[in-house]
Amino acid sequence: MTDIPTMTSPALSRLGGLRHAFFSRDGGVSQGIYAGLNGGVGSDDDPAHVAENRRRMAQTLGVAPERFLTLYQVHSPDVVVAEAPWPTAERPKADGIVTRTPGLAIGVTAADCGPILFADGEARVIGAAHAGWKGALTGVLEATVAAMEGLGAARGRIVAAIGPLIRQPSYEVGDEFVTRFTATNSDYARFFSPAERDGHAMFDLGGFIRARLERAGVGTIDDTGIDTYPDERFYSYRRTTHRQEPDYGRHVHGIVLE
Repeated sequence: MTDIPTMTSPALSRLGGLRHAFFSRDGGVSQGIYAGLNGGVGSDDDPAHVAENRRRMAQTLGVAPERFLTLYQVHSPDVVVAEAPWPTAERPKADGIVTRTPGLAIGVTAADCGPILFADGEARVIGAAHAGWKGALTGVLEATVAAMEGLGAARGRIVAAIGPLIRQPSYEVGDEFVTRFTATNSDYARFFSPAERDGHAMFDLGGFIRARLERAGVGTIDDTGIDTYPDERFYSYRRTTHRQEPDYGRHVHGIVLE
């Protein structure tokens, strides 16, 4: 096993019979603006560095690199069931992935968006979802839970762990963004607080994700509480944009049934 620092969810860890990890930038070989454990195959990083980083993550999860599956993420509510490895170049376009196949690690990529790992320890069904604001609003979390149910999970038994993501103190949005949410449900106004600039608000993505999981009937919800924007241990799309850097690295967070 490699010696890569990871973060884990106490609630998921208590289930037994599975391994999971929320990775930071620590322990990788990428250089420059990608320095660290960049797993983004869609980045302009050296492909050999990305492959080595992903190999190290796979090894940390206890699987071969070809058995660590990720998606071509498109900020959708779409979810796929993984039963066997697929080539990286042929990964499905979706934002949620579930499986009941032991030894098949599944993961999602993030650099400010919310990575959520799921497990029903009794049914031995796991899932992972990539929830940025659009995916969370359009139902990727609920779709992941439903797909797990299709494999035998019970939503009341499911443990969901929310990983590192951009938090409300760092997530300033315009009024049109607020309107998009409140037009869907007026109650969503509670996830916004006033910003210093007129016509702007601060969005609580983590709180919104938790609320959607609660409404979906998920039994246990854990949260790392980490804000990727100010924490230099993590890649951040928004921080990169503010610094006018040409690109950014991506984390891959994963889970596997033993």
